[in-house]
Amino acid sequence: MGIIKLKNIRTYSYHGCLIEEGKIGSDYTVNLEVKTDLRKSSISDDLKDTVDYVLLNRIVVEEMAIRSDLLEHVAHRILTRIFEEIPEISRIIVAVSKLNPPIGGDVEAVTIELEEYRS
Repeated sequence: MGIIKLKNIRTYSYHGCLIEEGKIGSDYTVNLEVKTDLRKSSISDDLKDTVDYVLLNRIVVEEMAIRSDLLEHVAHRILTRIFEEIPEISRIIVAVSKLNPPIGGDVEAVTIELEEYRS
């Protein structure tokens, strides 16, 4: 088995409960970790034998472009879509961070993290 990590995928998205957040938008980062079997690809050196991280990145970017009130909802959509499109993945950890959130304080980021195993 093995782990593939995509770190600090940056997007400008429009999530949040406030009307202004849906109009103005904000900077986000997403960290993604997936568990899959990397033994075959480590020997074959062939993309068809592994999980393509270009596809993982595209899924994250596309799901981040769909507005949600809650970061938890966005993260769940990312998890669900990855499991649907990439059957070789057995576990996913996704962390979605809103940078400089409008919460009335000096906070660098708010992050939610979800972890799911294929059932």
